[in-house]
Amino acid sequence: MTATRDFSRFVADFHAHFTRDPNACLALGVARRTGELPDPTLADRDDRVREARRLLARIGALDARALSFDDRLDLELAALKLSAEAHQDTLQFNGRTTAAQKPTAGDDIGDGLFLLFIHDPRPVAERLADVTSRIRRVPAYLDALLERLDTPVARWAAMDAEKVRGLPQLFETLRSFADEARFADRAPLASACATAEEALGAYTRKLAQLPTTTRFHLTPADAREIVRLRGIEPPLETLHAWAREFLEENGATIESLRRRLARKYDLDRDVTVEALQVFLAKKFPVAIAPGDLDGVLRRYEAERDRILEFIRERDLFPVPDDQTMKILRTPRFMEPSIPAGAMLSPAPFRDGTRTSLVYLTLREELLDEHTELGIPSMMIHEGIPGHHLQLATASMHPSVIRRHIDAMEHAEGWTTMLEDYMLDVGYMGDLTDEARFVGKREINRIGARVAIDLFFMTGERGFLDVGVDCDLTPPDPFGAAGNLLETVTGFVPARTQAELNWYSQERGYPLCYLTGNRLVWALRREHGPGRDRDFHRSYLESGNMPVSFLRRVLRARGRI
Repeated sequence: MTATRDFSRFVADFHAHFTRDPNACLALGVARRTGELPDPTLADRDDRVREARRLLARIGALDARALSFDDRLDLELAALKLSAEAHQDTLQFNGRTTAAQKPTAGDDIGDGLFLLFIHDPRPVAERLADVTSRIRRVPAYLDALLERLDTPVARWAAMDAEKVRGLPQLFETLRSFADEARFADRAPLASACATAEEALGAYTRKLAQLPTTTRFHLTPADAREIVRLRGIEPPLETLHAWAREFLEENGATIESLRRRLARKYDLDRDVTVEALQVFLAKKFPVAIAPGDLDGVLRRYEAERDRILEFIRERDLFPVPDDQTMKILRTPRFMEPSIPAGAMLSPAPFRDGTRTSLVYLTLREELLDEHTELGIPSMMIHEGIPGHHLQLATASMHPSVIRRHIDAMEHAEGWTTMLEDYMLDVGYMGDLTDEARFVGKREINRIGARVAIDLFFMTGERGFLDVGVDCDLTPPDPFGAAGNLLETVTGFVPARTQAELNWYSQERGYPLCYLTGNRLVWALRREHGPGRDRDFHRSYLESGNMPVSFLRRVLRARGRI
């Protein structure tokens, strides 16, 4: 009984620890500190590290033997998340912490404001009061952030400056929203916005004057620890080997499809992969009026409904009733780190309908990436049966700890597996070869992501060698990595650069796509053929956790 009581107290304190950040509270659906901005100071990070280490010590003192299997598993998940946070906040490169070298004004200010605007079910007046409170705090936040920074990474400074330049547009949207809602304190909000915009202009000028560095690599030991603390067991060398194998296998599949499609469309038998990709993009464009980028959103919404109907007719996945998904254009301030699309998952601690936001980055130069062949794959990946279904279901899990876990190889392994699975069960009908060709060309990115992630983390250029014939000699890490990514995917330059932006900051995340894909397919094979829906239910309803943990759950339940 004592062990159970101590465990419950620990869970409450764990939850309090991971809801001390105001933006985290909004994302998680916790009604705390909603009118505040994150604390950007190094002192706050130091305090957070001390608290994480205290919680880790409490895990060690608990009598885990007296707990259930699920509670013991949750303790291990909690230890992994706390250790990852402490490691991230204390590791150094260039003799300084990441926080000292990474400006975050665009994200810290913009993310919370956008959530209050679009993803908060509270009354409008309450939300706008919090918006006003946050915007009033912008000048003090920026002063504290500048105090924290010491020789930031040049690329990251440029990214933040671009995001900050998009914030006045967000402020204007919020002012218009307040006018339409007849918010009583519209004048104070407008005044706060004007003062904040002046402070943002001063911030970008001061940021541009800071000395910067182009070095952002870590030690190999820190890279290994980052991967380990994600719950990924294979060593970096194995992940690199998987990338090489995947690109070789995927290349063979693309070549086979190239030959079949060249015959089908009476093209030159030697048509290149790149030329075939252009041909298919032109043959299967989205039918929208010139300049009507919102028409692309409507096409995605129609595809969402079509996929759900297909799934329900065949009873392929358990789909909760009380869930929904909004499809939106990526706000300008978020575009530098969202190259094509992204999904904001349902708030796991908010009652009511589980709602996801799917962002699509739409610009004229990116329209070729939104075609009748690519849109289904994107919606499968981001919506149902992909991220939205997985994370909406996980947000309903009774475990508080699992609702806090971000296991990206679990999430991305699930979605990349589905891109093939849905074609295998006939979703694209007569266009299966076309969709698979476009999908395989696009999914080459996950092989390149492993190589680039390992290279960006360690600085070891050999990780970029995955058997692809391209120029890896540019001394600029972004130049060499960009050459690899463009060669294997055919991405337009704008997409390539946006991809590299987030690879450089989200260490250990980009490699999760291929790693998860390999691990999930292996787990599926262990589960056995002919039991698809049972596997899907087990995967979805176990909650968020690394795949290595999920394997233990399935084994304990006799599923494998």
